Amino acid sequence: MARPQEPKPGSDPDRLLPVGQAARALGISLDTLRRWDREGSIRVVRDRANRRMVPASEVERLVGRPPRPATGSRLSARNRLAGVVRNVQTDGVMAVVEIEAGPYVLAAAITRDAVEELALAPGVTVVATIKATSVMVSREEGPAR
Repeated sequence: MARPQEPKPGSDPDRLLPVGQAARALGISLDTLRRWDREGSIRVVRDRANRRMVPASEVERLVGRPPRPATGSRLSARNRLAGVVRNVQTDGVMAVVEIEAGPYVLAAAITRDAVEELALAPGVTVVATIKATSVMVSREEGPAR
């Protein structure tokens, strides 16, 4: 019997997804994911409780894009990005909250009351909901970042 693999602390910065979330992101059943694991088609690790966990990089490798993070909300807005607060700057009645959402950093101008009500501080997990009447697109000179 193969010994369960456990990620080494600090050596693998890759985010681990529960198998159910990974299966949904891949558009397959849980049974298919388990079969792929047995066949070696997908890299799966075990957590301390011996549950299967799938590295986000495996989902990205198989579907060609990062998995969409669940926001846990039933809001109709579709432009939602799960992230972590990086910085909060308050001045008077307003505040600017920097949110790291995947490879992006967003800046949200909100009220100081909202910052206090939501207890926003660096390290807090949040969801940024973007609802706009227009989006402007431009082509800048030089390489894309």
